[in-house]
Amino acid sequence: MNELLTGEFSPVSLIIRPSRTQHFTADSLSLSCEDQSNSTGWTVRRYTQNETSFNCSSVPGSTCNISALSTSHTGVYWCQYESGGRSNSVNITVHNGDVILDSPVHPVTEGQPLILRCLNRSKLSESRVYFYKTDSILQKQTTGEMIISSVSKSDEGFYHCKHPERGESPKSWVSVRVFSSPVLSYGKAPTSVLKLLSSVATASLYVLVTIILAVKCYRARAEPDEDNRPYRVIEAETSF
Repeated sequence: MNELLTGEFSPVSLIIRPSRTQHFTADSLSLSCEDQSNSTGWTVRRYTQNETSFNCSSVPGSTCNISALSTSHTGVYWCQYESGGRSNSVNITVHNGDVILDSPVHPVTEGQPLILRCLNRSKLSESRVYFYKTDSILQKQTTGEMIISSVSKSDEGFYHCKHPERGESPKSWVSVRVFSSPVLSYGKAPTSVLKLLSSVATASLYVLVTIILAVKCYRARAEPDEDNRPYRVIEAETSF
């Protein structure tokens, strides 16, 4: 499976409707490829639990529509190009139970809000729902929704929800994409940048000291000699 999921990635996204990683059996699902360059030739492919890979959409560029999901549709989905390039993969879980977790399909950028919803098959309003991360309880909500206002890399992990009467959802991995700039990464500057800043600071200090010494020398030359001032005054008075 690891060999299958390696390759050259292209600027194309797998669009899933409804946009979540978990789905109920018997529900419908639509998958398509969205290419930023508007090129054609993309095909939705999937890798299922029985370790078989095949096209989900029969014609390149067409949408993969599944009218009635079953647990056999659980697997990894991605967009494959005719020349071999592909998109990032998405794990889709089809659950036969009464509770699923509505979590983001694609990674959430650091600093953005993360919204998780606990859905039940009967679509009844929830009285109380528990949200978990890596089997540790995070929150108890009566709205069936949990919000992390600003996610960080530490929020990445497996999440699931549980209803006391209806059961619990499968686990889904939530990825957090860390925003980095050329100078700052994880709050620290790269070593090369630190060396450059140190060199600039040293050079600036040297120039500043040189300027100060030059100004002092100039003033010393411009001012009359202190030892000769009284002599010159006396000489002037005698001449008068």
